[in-house]
Amino acid sequence: MTNNQLFAAALGITAPWFVQTVDFDAGQRRLTIHVDFAPGSRFAHPKAPGEHPVHDTQVKRLRHLNFFQHECHLEVRVPRLRLPDGKVALIEPDWVGELAGFTLLFEALVLMLAQQMPFAAVARIVGESWHRVHAICRRYVDLALARADLSALTTVAIDETSYRRGHSYLTLAADADARKVVFVAKGRDALTVAGFAQYLRAHKADPDNITAATIDMSPAFIKGISDYLPNAKITFDKFHVIAHASQALDEMRRREQKTDPALKGLRWALLKDRSKLSREQVIDLDRLVIQFTTKRTARAWLYREQLRNILDRKQINIVSTMLAQWCTNVMRSKVEPMKEVAAMIRNHFDGIVAWARSRQTSGFIEAINGLFQAAKRKARGYTRFQTMKTVLFLIAGKLNFSAINPHAA
Repeated sequence: MTNNQLFAAALGITAPWFVQTVDFDAGQRRLTIHVDFAPGSRFAHPKAPGEHPVHDTQVKRLRHLNFFQHECHLEVRVPRLRLPDGKVALIEPDWVGELAGFTLLFEALVLMLAQQMPFAAVARIVGESWHRVHAICRRYVDLALARADLSALTTVAIDETSYRRGHSYLTLAADADARKVVFVAKGRDALTVAGFAQYLRAHKADPDNITAATIDMSPAFIKGISDYLPNAKITFDKFHVIAHASQALDEMRRREQKTDPALKGLRWALLKDRSKLSREQVIDLDRLVIQFTTKRTARAWLYREQLRNILDRKQINIVSTMLAQWCTNVMRSKVEPMKEVAAMIRNHFDGIVAWARSRQTSGFIEAINGLFQAAKRKARGYTRFQTMKTVLFLIAGKLNFSAINPHAA
């Protein structure tokens, strides 16, 4: 086997294509492989049946995977065909990438790396610019989203995340069963839900088929789901409810410690799960809780734990009865911050009780938000919506890139 044949076999190039020559520049650390096709070859074209003669050619330079530590480029003589209707059309080998200037294998490598690290880090590894790396990822995300079939989607989780300083938010909609992001839009109002409903129609789905939606207690999301996903039963995630109770507990601690210095230093002992506390923190917490008759912070902690226990139950009638009684007890107490939580629960009672039946959680979408924020920090911030949309789908979209590029996972 000659060197040219060896490179052709390594590249997966078959007739009528062949490796004509190979140039290696040690000074530039670059390998250039010249690819041609056999004289007299005829090629098929998707818009015209049969095989057609070559009219003329163009030379295209494609970045390929590195040859050891050296950059590898393919210079390919690409034919333009004369079609039966007299038109001339360019035809490319099936290993040419989706973005001009790359092979499919190189693009698959960029996609794999970009799912694990910021674009700037990928650019340094592959020796391309940030903009070219981002362009590859955006191209694949856009192509995969255009092919997305959401016809089986029935259960969604909707949440927002910040993407820029100030009041700049994105709304994420995720498939709660498949645990993947399916929609990203600017804003966090009812119109973003309207946009999601329209997006469903464009991807073989019907908004009327959405039967369950898990959200926080945002009035905008509640209105949006009521208006644009009319058959969706709203569930308020238990973890959002407990988060509100924890905030009320911390507010009570801040108020009371102004006159009771003994409460200083207890913040994390009160807020963290008891099972995750150190021995010293457990002792401090127990010492406080036994004073629940005199310390409102201790009573607030007990109310929060009671709420957690109620929402852990599975019998919906028991949850409903106990939750109503919990609200009554809190409203009769002097723990003012927790009264706001009780009022909130009364205003969203059915959606909170629905948790006992559905056990639908948006915890996974909160985790996605955390991954996105971590990626944003590593990249020292993103400024454009399109960049952030691309990153979110790379991280959590579970997109099928293999349908576009057989080398991509």
